[in-house]
Amino acid sequence: MPRRIDHVAIIVHNIDQALAFYRDILGIIPREIRDVPTEQVRIAFLPLGGPGGSEIELIEPTTSDSSLVRFLEKRGEGLHHICLEVDNVEVALQAMQDQGVPVLDQQPRIAAEGHAIFVHPKGTNGVLLELLEKQNTTENLGTT
Repeated sequence: MPRRIDHVAIIVHNIDQALAFYRDILGIIPREIRDVPTEQVRIAFLPLGGPGGSEIELIEPTTSDSSLVRFLEKRGEGLHHICLEVDNVEVALQAMQDQGVPVLDQQPRIAAEGHAIFVHPKGTNGVLLELLEKQNTTENLGTT
């Protein structure tokens, strides 16, 4: 079902401060930094491996009452989730539900680069997992 690792998401208090390491020390230049109001986050996309490669995604909460703020307060900065790209997120959701895997979404949500569902860490040995169907592959590879 999954095609590839799309990204590894790292939650941070402040993207600009985090970029002091990822951009300035490691030399990973963000392809884009943008607000995603539907998810209440600001995201920096850090590409690795050329076109079609995986990314590091820095996520910063943009509201004081989001679940991401509670996540930061409880666990601190660090790994938030791993995202796997799938061809069809609705088929993936149905497969998870049919197999009794706990999911956080009953229908796909609008994500930064397409439609996604989240699989609860209880079903994945402790890791929050995002399954993402990208909307426009060439646009998402930064080739537009």
